[in-house]
Formats: sequence, structure tokens, C-alpha cells
Amino acid sequence: MSLFTEKFDGYASRFIGILEDFCATLDKCEPEILSKSLQYSLKIGGKRIRPVLMYTFADLLNVEKEKVDNFALALEMIHTYSLIHDDMPEMDNDDFRRGKPSNHKVFGAANALLAGDGLLNTAYSVLFDECRKGVEYISAASFICDCAGIYGMIAGQSADLLHEHDENCSEKDLGFIYENKTAKLITAPIVVPAILSGSKYYSELNLLGYYLGLLFQITDDILDVEGDFKLLGKSIGKDKEAGKCTAVAVFGLHEAKLRADILTERCLKITEGLEGDVSFIKDLITFVRTRSD
Repeated sequence: MSLFTEKFDGYASRFIGILEDFCATLDKCEPEILSKSLQYSLKIGGKRIRPVLMYTFADLLNVEKEKVDNFALALEMIHTYSLIHDDMPEMDNDDFRRGKPSNHKVFGAANALLAGDGLLNTAYSVLFDECRKGVEYISAASFICDCAGIYGMIAGQSADLLHEHDENCSEKDLGFIYENKTAKLITAPIVVPAILSGSKYYSELNLLGYYLGLLFQITDDILDVEGDFKLLGKSIGKDKEAGKCTAVAVFGLHEAKLRADILTERCLKITEGLEGDVSFIKDLITFVRTRSD
């Protein structure tokens, strides 16, 4: 096992422990189908990249991990709710998520809708509780809410739907979708530790999150063309089938890869201005570019 994998898995394992404790509280949730649908999607797996980012930058900025545990939990619930809704027939209509049937295929569309709503509302409840701890916690919670809301992920999802089968989808349109649909929720776990540290490197980390989010999405677009279902755990070729505005559709596959490489270099350049050991962060950036799932 490489040092990178060991550290990544260590961060992910910490979060999984937090998630398991939270899911244990959902056993009290009634009716049972609601409890099962919530836990199904939360436990279905995934890289846990957002919690890993949260702990990575907490360590860099000397923020105790306990301070970001609940922010990581809330953010993962928001991300999971978005995936549940994204897979539904009214959105991207995907039958698989992380190699298993999508929530709506297991519990039905109505119950999937409620599971997503439940996760979003519960995430905000967790964030409200954090606000009791001080002004910096209020700012961190507010930042996550803004990233997830109508000036963030929701706007990106709306634009994504708007430009389906749009032959005139421009680079500007694509940039709006990328920034809001994906980059905002990648930026949040990077910036929250900065806020809790007294806004150290706030501007630099905000920009790093933006570039890394773009890189994450452009890699997703490439994998939708060249990926393997067994590795990705979701359907391949859905973007073209749905007429999505993607980097591959706008620029072509070759240029999309070149742009991904440029974004990787931009991310790595920012890390050079950060104090401390950034070797894992650099490896994490490379991982996002070269991932196969």
C-alpha cells in the first residue's frame, strides 16, 4: 500500500466511523422504508472525496479534526441527496450508482425524492447545531449552504438541464455548469477548514477548490466516454445519449484532456504557495486527474 493510499484510506475511515454513528441514529426514523432509503444511499460507497478533502486541509491548517467532523457529515449528506435526485427519471435517469441500483430503482421514485429531501433537511439541522459554537462556525455553515443552494449546486443542475440537446451550448455555458454543479461542493470542504482557522489562505484555497472542481468534472466527462462500468459503477455514454453540455461535447475528447492537464498544473501551482507538507495534496490532485472511477 502506498503512502498516499494509506493516508487517503485513513481519512476515509475516520469519516466512515462518523457516518456509521449517524446512521445508527436513523434506525429510530419511521416509517422503516424512510430509514432504509436514507441509509442505503449514505452507505452505498464511493470515494468520500469531500470528507477526505475536509480532513486534508484541516491537517494542513492545524484545525482539529473534531471541529470539521460534522461539517464533513453535513456536506456528504448534501452530496448524497443530490445524487439521489440526479439519478431519478426526471433528471439524468440513471439506474445505477456506485455499482448498485439507484435509490429510486430500489425504493421507488417517490421514496427516493423523500430520501433526498430528508438528507438535505437533516444536513442543515447538523449545520445549525454547529452554529452554536461560534462566529467562525456560522461562517463555515453559511459557506456550505451557499455552495449547495440556488447560487451554487442547484443553479448548476438547473443549467445542466437547460442546455440538454443545446447545439449552441457555449464555453461560457459550460463554465457556469461546471462551476456551480460540481466545483462549489468541491470548494466547500477545502475552504471550511480555512474559515475555522481564521481565514488563513482563504483566497488561495477558494481558487484551488474552483480549479479542482473543474478538474473533477472534466475528468467525469472524459470517463463517460472512455470509462469502464465495472470501475465507475454507473452507466457509460449517458452524457451523449442525454445531449449533455460537457467538455467533450464542446471541445472534443482530445482538447478536453488537454484542458484537464492544464487545470491539474494550476492546482499544483497553488500548492507551492502553501506552508507545510503539501505532498499528499499534490498526490490528491494527481489522483483526481488520473482516476478511473
